Amino acid sequence: MNSTERPMLVDRPGKTLRELTLEKMREAILDMRFKPGARLVERDLCEQLGVSRTIVREVLRHLESEGLVATLPNRGPIVAKTTPDEAKQIYEIRGVLEGIAARACAESKQPGVVSALESRLANIRAAYAENAMSTVLAETTEFYRLLFAASGKDIAWGIVSSITVRINYLRSMTIKTTGRNVEGPRQMQNIVDAIRAGDGEAAYNAALTHVRNASSIAQGLLSEQADAI
Repeated sequence: MNSTERPMLVDRPGKTLRELTLEKMREAILDMRFKPGARLVERDLCEQLGVSRTIVREVLRHLESEGLVATLPNRGPIVAKTTPDEAKQIYEIRGVLEGIAARACAESKQPGVVSALESRLANIRAAYAENAMSTVLAETTEFYRLLFAASGKDIAWGIVSSITVRINYLRSMTIKTTGRNVEGPRQMQNIVDAIRAGDGEAAYNAALTHVRNASSIAQGLLSEQADAI
């Protein structure tokens, strides 16, 4: 090939149509555009998303593996309902693992960790101020990813990551409650302050308190949903 000729390589898009569709569907469920228990009719979804039935089916199967969709006999796929007891179990797992990570992070005293966490916390506050809830979710996930990375608790992070979508489903509800835009970041600041002080026990307790408060809010909201049905 002549050196002056342009290469024939075709640029590949950053994400496939399936991945983009999955993001749209996941976002719609987290934003409650599709309510818990709502039927997900393939034909309607194809029209709304502008994609083939094959892609819709693949996306629904993936969302089912994440716990956001359930398939019922004679009804087909619906938006999965999370019970108060299921939420309690998810928060119990979070509380223990995030507490352990916060303690280890404080005791490791790694340079740069506090400033990185502070940066994410500032982004969370800014997102709340702009009512950008999807950004609140993304930045909160990143806050905890940094926390676990600094703690060295890779297996614990793997467990949390496996239920991140379900965590964000619950978080998408709790972050919208009155006062959570102030109380949530304040509780997370307590975690950061304890890590800055190198106080492992205080970091553990701050993380656990934050999760327990979120758990109480989520279980209350889910109980209200169940009563309304």
